[in-house]
Amino acid sequence: MKARKLLSVSMAAAAALLTMSATAMAEEEPVTIKVFSNNPDRTADQGLVEQTIFDAYMEEHPNVTIEVEALDDEAYKTKFKAYAAGSEMPDLVSVWGQPGFIDEVIDAGVLAELNPEDFADYGFLEGSLDGFSGDGKLYGLARNTDVIVVYYNAKMFEDNGWEVPATYEEFLTLADTINEAGFIPVAMDGGDKWPLYIYLYDLMNKKDGTDLMQKTLDAIASGDYSDLAFIEAADMLREAAERGVFQIGFETTDYGTAQNLFTNGQAAMYYMGSWDMSMATNMDIPDEIRENIRCFNLPVNGENADPLALTAWNGGGYSVTENSANKEAALDLLKYMFLPENWTRIAWENGVCMSAQDFSQFATGNETEVQKQLMDMVAEATAISGTSIGDLGTSEYKTVCEDTVQQLAIGSITTEEFWAGLSALAGK
Repeated sequence: MKARKLLSVSMAAAAALLTMSATAMAEEEPVTIKVFSNNPDRTADQGLVEQTIFDAYMEEHPNVTIEVEALDDEAYKTKFKAYAAGSEMPDLVSVWGQPGFIDEVIDAGVLAELNPEDFADYGFLEGSLDGFSGDGKLYGLARNTDVIVVYYNAKMFEDNGWEVPATYEEFLTLADTINEAGFIPVAMDGGDKWPLYIYLYDLMNKKDGTDLMQKTLDAIASGDYSDLAFIEAADMLREAAERGVFQIGFETTDYGTAQNLFTNGQAAMYYMGSWDMSMATNMDIPDEIRENIRCFNLPVNGENADPLALTAWNGGGYSVTENSANKEAALDLLKYMFLPENWTRIAWENGVCMSAQDFSQFATGNETEVQKQLMDMVAEATAISGTSIGDLGTSEYKTVCEDTVQQLAIGSITTEEFWAGLSALAGK
């Protein structure tokens, strides 16, 4: 009887071992996670952070292969639409937590719903995931806190006796002085168009940023853009271009070229977001320029303006796709990416960007000067604008906003015609 019992136990144990072995083998079956990214440079900036995390994940999970397809923003968005219309959507994708991009994608059922509880201890900043949600459900994670600033060459300023402007009028006067000295005042990416509507939104914020995002959403819905801050900001954008604040041909200058004008010393300033703080750690940029990159908040212009208000939002991020053949594996990779010691730590310690998570815990005291400035701006901010005007409507609204703001800047349409064009889209 005792022998039978032992035999029974042995057989049960063997069965359990076989089950465990089968499970382990199943877990170790090869898995390929396809990632579609808007970071084509895998050797620098956010592309390097991504790839560093992916490489570490594959080392920890030998059965997993991560295949990355990466394109720059505009090409990415075009192919994303093609993927969404077909049946071969990659497993993990870059997304923008802004209505102009994500609302239609959520409505189309492209993105998988995430469980907020899975990320409750990840240190995401308050409100940072709002743009990645719809109908109370979470569909993506924000990777960055994006702050719009004016970068400047501190050595060039010092050598020429130029001061950081305290008002917008001083900013325009400084631009005149820089032009007279034979330099480009502000390198502007007008070819991609979106920096122009961000500049417009920044001016709106610097005129009267009171409830700016809600005020803009209301205007988009009603078609009423009669608010004085809107009208004056459009006039100011056109005046800046006419006055020569931006380089000749700014309307055809792309992102990389605009940055190069600044990093090779042709431009004294460069208008872009905090994601370009990585210029200060990019060893391909000459030391004399790289070590002297600083930034300031575009100065205010208006009685209701707040000098400590920032034009900022949580923009890019990642989502798992609903019809992914490897949804659980993609979700596991997403969770791994956003462990604070991964994306947030690596990005901050390498001076790449400010995470949408609490990055202050990784401060080392060895940050670049521009990192320190951006940290101070965020810490002292009295208000945050939220998503900019071109990204608050539908995809059609975004396209019209991009095209017409460029036309406004080069003077081919008037301020009235610009706002009338957006007004015509009310309710669409």
